[in-house]
Amino acid sequence: MKTIHDFIKAKENKEKICMISTYEYWSAKICEEAGVDCILVGDSVGMVDAGYETTLPVTLDEIIYHSKAVRRGAPNTFIISDMPFLSYQTSKEEAVKNAGRIMKEACVNAVKVEGGEEIASIIEKLVNSGIPVMGHLGLTPQSVHALGGYKVQGKTEESRKKLIKDAKILEQAGVFAIVLEAVPKDLAAEITDFVDVPTIGIGACNETDGQVLVFHDMMGFFDKSPKFVKRYVEGKKLFLDGLSKFKEEVKTGKFPSDEYCY
Repeated sequence: MKTIHDFIKAKENKEKICMISTYEYWSAKICEEAGVDCILVGDSVGMVDAGYETTLPVTLDEIIYHSKAVRRGAPNTFIISDMPFLSYQTSKEEAVKNAGRIMKEACVNAVKVEGGEEIASIIEKLVNSGIPVMGHLGLTPQSVHALGGYKVQGKTEESRKKLIKDAKILEQAGVFAIVLEAVPKDLAAEITDFVDVPTIGIGACNETDGQVLVFHDMMGFFDKSPKFVKRYVEGKKLFLDGLSKFKEEVKTGKFPSDEYCY
């Protein structure tokens, strides 16, 4: 299993990092068999698996539940779990308590938090408590209402400077990596060069040290995908074809045939 040092070494050696966000035993098992570097149990589970409009309703218990399932599916893969909305922002003590629950109960390797300078002291407390932390800058979905929607970040000079400053602050606070979401290519490149920890891009083009996509997005299970998602398989069509054939064979009595009987 990889460690946080392997990811930092990958940046030094200019080896790209492959991360997948997923939430279930079966998909995590496939990710491990494919040899991905790490899995993120994202709070996007609320939108993907539960149908929420945002990530905000996801609870700590739900993250732990899905993280346990992913760990069972990928016992030898480095796993990071998102800390859900208001599970770390209220106080350092609450952050350590909740992150500790995720680490202990789900046996993951690290947690991920969203935000910059405003949560630096919380990150430092987590790291000093022995909890590896991944940062997240740019489009931070837990702040979707404050940001005014799911929009590209860092388009103004002021916001660019803040994101660059925040990245260095997160590094100094002790994060081992930073997710950069929905930022312009040149800004992602500048941040990646500016910090010594690896950057993982999602909607940040190819200048980052690695990439992450949601399993269900890249496998084509939804009719629409964000601009930054490449659909590697049309999963919905495959499933619909299979279900249609099953329905037809059940209706016509072709299934089950003798070969599927005892």
